[in-house]
Amino acid sequence: MALGPRLDLRQSQSLVMTPQLQQAIKLLALSNLELEAYLAEALEGNPLLDATSADSDGSAGDGDGEPGGEPGDDAPATEAASLDADQALSSDTGTANDLDVDLTAESFHHDSASDSVGLSGSDSEGVDFDSFAGEDETLHGHLLAQVGERFSGLEAMIAEQIVALIDETGYLRADLAELAQRLGVPLALVEAVLAGVQCFDPSGVGGRDLAECIAIQAREADRYDPAMACMIAHLDLVAKGAFPQLKRICGVDDEDLADMIRELRGYDPKPGLRFGGDATQAVVPDLYIRQTAQGWAVEINSGTLPRLLVNRRYYTELAKGAAAKSKAWLSEQLAGANWLVRALDQRQRTIVKVASEIVKQQEGFFLHGVAHMRPLTLRQVAEEIGMHESTVSRVTSNKYLSCARGLFELKYFFSSGISATEGDGAVSAEAVKSRIKAMIEAEDGKAILSDETIAQRLSGEGHDIARRTVVKYREAMGYGSSVQRRRQKALAG
Repeated sequence: MALGPRLDLRQSQSLVMTPQLQQAIKLLALSNLELEAYLAEALEGNPLLDATSADSDGSAGDGDGEPGGEPGDDAPATEAASLDADQALSSDTGTANDLDVDLTAESFHHDSASDSVGLSGSDSEGVDFDSFAGEDETLHGHLLAQVGERFSGLEAMIAEQIVALIDETGYLRADLAELAQRLGVPLALVEAVLAGVQCFDPSGVGGRDLAECIAIQAREADRYDPAMACMIAHLDLVAKGAFPQLKRICGVDDEDLADMIRELRGYDPKPGLRFGGDATQAVVPDLYIRQTAQGWAVEINSGTLPRLLVNRRYYTELAKGAAAKSKAWLSEQLAGANWLVRALDQRQRTIVKVASEIVKQQEGFFLHGVAHMRPLTLRQVAEEIGMHESTVSRVTSNKYLSCARGLFELKYFFSSGISATEGDGAVSAEAVKSRIKAMIEAEDGKAILSDETIAQRLSGEGHDIARRTVVKYREAMGYGSSVQRRRQKALAG
C-alpha cells in the first residue's frame, strides 16, 4: 500500500469555555478585597457602569437601574436599544432558589461606620476612625533618628548603610569586610561604627548572631562577667539543659547558675520585633454567620463592595447619532456591564449556598466549639448542594467567615476524620489537635507526657489514633517532643 499525504474532514464535539465563563470562574475564587480591586478596574474601563453605596435607594433590577433621578419617558426606547445586547447574553439567571436567606429583606450587621454613625439628614459617610491613627514607628526609622544624634560626616554615612542592612528582628545580616570594600573605607572604621550602632536603642540591636545580641544586652545591664560570658558562648548547652556541664565550664554552683539562667531569660533574642515592620493587613470577613430563632443566618459582607448599576440612560444618549462602529462598541460595553452585574449576583448566591451547607454540616462547632467538629470533605458539600467539587474549592479559597466564636477561613472546616474505637462515627482531626493541645498545656513540669501516653489517653477517650499520628499533629502545632518540653519547663523554673 503506497504512502502519501491526503486531506480528511472529521467532525467532533468538545466543551469549550467561553471568555465569560472563564471570567465567572475567576470571580468566584476572588476574596472580597480582591473583588473590590477588580470592580474598581471594571468601573474605570466601562463607562456604562455606575457604583452606588449599599444603602442607596437606587434599584438594580436585573442590572437596569438608573442612578440618580427618576426614569423618563425614554425608558421604553432604552430597553429597545439594548434588546440586542440582552439577547447576546448567555449567562444563566435561574438560580434564585439557591439563596437560603433573602439578603434584600434582612440586615444582620453594620457593615461600615456609615450604617450607624453619620450626620442627620446627610448622605455623607461616617467618621473614619482609622484615619486618625498614626503610623507605627519602624525599626529602621528609629535607628536612623539615633544616627544623626551620635555620628556625623563619613561615620554617619557608614552607620546609615549598616542600619539599612539590619533586618526586622534587629540582626545585622552582612559581611563587614564586603561592606568596607563596597564603601571604600577601612574595615577598622566600619567595625568602630558598628560598635556605636550596637549601643543604640533597643538594646541588642546590630548583633550578628544570637550570642552577640545577648552579650550586648548583658554589657548594658552590667552583667557581662567571665561566668556570664562563658555561658553566652555555650548557648547550645543551655538549650540542651546540660546544667552539670555548664557549672563545670563556668565555674559556678547551683545557686549562681540558676541566677544566671534567670538573667539570661530576661534578655530579648529578637529586639527589633518591638517595633512594627510592614503594615499589618487586617483580614476582612467575606461572610457573617449568626444564630436566629429560625436557624442559622448567612450574610454576604457587602460593606467592602460597591453596588453596580447599568446606566442605560447614558447608553441611549451616547447611541443617538453615533456611527456604526461606536454603536457596536457601546453594545459590547452594555453586554459586558449586564453580564458583570449578573455574574456578581450569581457569585453571591453560590457563596451563600456553600457556606450554608458548611454551617449545616458543622453545626456542632458553632454551638459547642472545636471539640464537636465533624470530618468534612469538599466532595461531601458538593454532593449535598449539587455542585462540582472544584466549584466548592474555589468558593472556599481565600475567604473568611465571622461568627460568635471568631474569624475562620472556610478551609478550616474541612479536615480528615479520626475513627472512634467503638465504631460509632468519627471526629475531626481539628478536634483531636485541640485535645492534644489541651493535654500538653496542662502538663506538670515533673510529669511530661510522652507521645505514646497521649495516644493511650486519646484511645481511652474513644479516639482510635496511633502514636505516629500524635507526633504529626504535635509537630504541626509547633510543640516539641517530651524531652524538649521537659528542658523548657526546667529552664522556666
